[in-house]
This record gives sequence, structure tokens and C-alpha cells, in this order.
Amino acid sequence: MEKKLIMDELAIQRSLKRITHEIIERNKGVEDLILVGIRTRGIHLANELAALIRAFEGASIPTYDLDIRHWRDDHKRLAHTTTAAIPVQDKKVILVDDVLFKGRTIRAAMDAITSFGRAREIQLAVLVDRGHRELPIRADYIGKNIPSALNESIQVKVAALDHENAVYICRP
Repeated sequence: MEKKLIMDELAIQRSLKRITHEIIERNKGVEDLILVGIRTRGIHLANELAALIRAFEGASIPTYDLDIRHWRDDHKRLAHTTTAAIPVQDKKVILVDDVLFKGRTIRAAMDAITSFGRAREIQLAVLVDRGHRELPIRADYIGKNIPSALNESIQVKVAALDHENAVYICRP
């Protein structure tokens, strides 16, 4: 398998800083915002965004971890979820994930969010958008668009799990 570096640590940091500024600008500040990171790598990216918001705005934004396996329609359903209820009522929820591909993970995440209450708004931030949607879902904040073939994969590495921050495209 061929593996090519698409984003290094510096490129990821630049993208996360830009996304942070876009979030602040679009929402006219950070009031009533919560970040919800989709397990596994989305939560690490959400924590990075929360730290950047704290640095830029001096405000702490609640960050939550979301396990969407219970809400998936393309995997065997779990009897329960390991995600505690997230207080979304009347909040602007920003879902954070590493890669947006077909849209099924995001659909499951939106189902999960609505099961916890009625959010004022749900927005989506992704580090990589690779296209190939099966559902009418688009990201509000995108680190990098990486057009890819269906037989390719995108690997996002985060230091907390993988000992590096990088994005690779892998070809068979």
C-alpha cells in the first residue's frame, strides 16, 4: 500500500486555527456553543478547537465525546451507547470529525444529537472532506478538501493516539 503525506502537523494547526476563527465569526462569538467530537479522532480535534477558542476568545467551551455506533444504520446496532446524554437543548452544537466521506457517520451523529434534545443549530467541522457523499450532508468548516478515489483511504493521525499529527492518503 502506498501512503502519501497530505497534511503535516503545521498544516493541521493552520487549518484548525482557520476553522476556529470561522466558527467564532459565523456565530458572532462563542455564546451557547458546545463542541461534540465524534469518537475516535473527532474528540481530539474538538479538544484542539476548544483550546484555540480559549486562546483567542478567553472563553471555555464545553466539549463532549460522542460514540455514534448505536445510531449507525450500516453496522449491527449496539444495545446501548457509552455516550452520556449531552446537554444540547437550545445550544449551537458543532459536530467535529476527522474525515467527511459518504455522510453516514454524520447522519448517525445528528440522530444522536436529536435524541438528547433540540439543539438550536447543528454545524459540522471536519479536518478533511474527501467527497463521495451518499447523503445530502456538507460541512460548514473544512480544513482541507482532498479529492480521492473510492478505493483510496484517508488516515488522520492525532498525537494522543498515534504519536504524530498528520494526514495521509493511502492507495492500494
